[in-house]
Amino acid sequence: MHRRNGSSGTLLVLAAGVLWGTVGPAQVLAESPAGPVAVGGARIFSGGLILAGLVLLTGRRAFGTPPRRAWGPLAAASAATGTFQAAFFSAVNLTGAAVATAVVFGLAPVSTGLCERIVLGSRPSRRWWAGTACATGGVALLTLPGAAAGIDPAGIALSLLAATCFGVYTVSAKILTGRGAGMAAAVSVTLLAGGAALLPWTLAELPALAAPRSAALVAWLGVAGTAVAYMCFVAGLGRVTAAAAGTLSLAEPLVAAGLAVLLLGERVPAPVAAGALLLLSGLVIVSVPARGPRGRPPARYDGVHVTGAVKVETTTGERK
Repeated sequence: MHRRNGSSGTLLVLAAGVLWGTVGPAQVLAESPAGPVAVGGARIFSGGLILAGLVLLTGRRAFGTPPRRAWGPLAAASAATGTFQAAFFSAVNLTGAAVATAVVFGLAPVSTGLCERIVLGSRPSRRWWAGTACATGGVALLTLPGAAAGIDPAGIALSLLAATCFGVYTVSAKILTGRGAGMAAAVSVTLLAGGAALLPWTLAELPALAAPRSAALVAWLGVAGTAVAYMCFVAGLGRVTAAAAGTLSLAEPLVAAGLAVLLLGERVPAPVAAGALLLLSGLVIVSVPARGPRGRPPARYDGVHVTGAVKVETTTGERK
């Protein structure tokens, strides 16, 4: 049963990564006249509305008052969602889909490890530090003067901010899965709250968002790139460790980079390719679960799985 749950969780997180990987290229391909912040706000607000409607249609009482201990991670996830959209879409606009996505999700496990260190008190392992060094080196290569014509330092900085938000959201969602919150309702609330924070930009550019190319972009991003992808991610996150989810998120930068090269004609010079490879290497090093002596699985104590640099609460919320 455990293996079956793990396999289904793997497929769900992988599906989320593939869908998220289309977000950056879709934004560039659509050539929307709307600004990146407005597009990001419209994306998550529409995705939140779709999920909220589905929850209401199923007749579940998932919008009841969540447990008191769920309010903190719910607020953190909401803030991270809104900030991520503004930072990521702006980064794609400035520095291209391939590089922005590689930086964001190459550093995602690093930010997740730091967040778990702060929230759960876990101590980063040597594996985590090695991955951090690789990821930092990759960012350094991407930001070398003259490394590539399309590399913008402001875009890289916004990508770093988005990576931090991804870590905050992942840890918050993982905590919520074990605190009795209805995840479909919780995800819709975080999306609607994040979208509400960006409403001033979204409403100011409604005419541009109503243009055919913009409307098609928001429709794809709202349904596939948000509602479906976020639910796949949180459903899978409840069945696999955070380290495994980080490894599977490699699908996103790989899909984005492939689409950017094949469909958008983006060129990736050698220094940028080396930086992206180093980033992805850091992701693998951080995310692959460490094993104990003589191949034993990681230790488990006090109701918590310890996997490499990641300390993850049991998804049932029970103390075992």
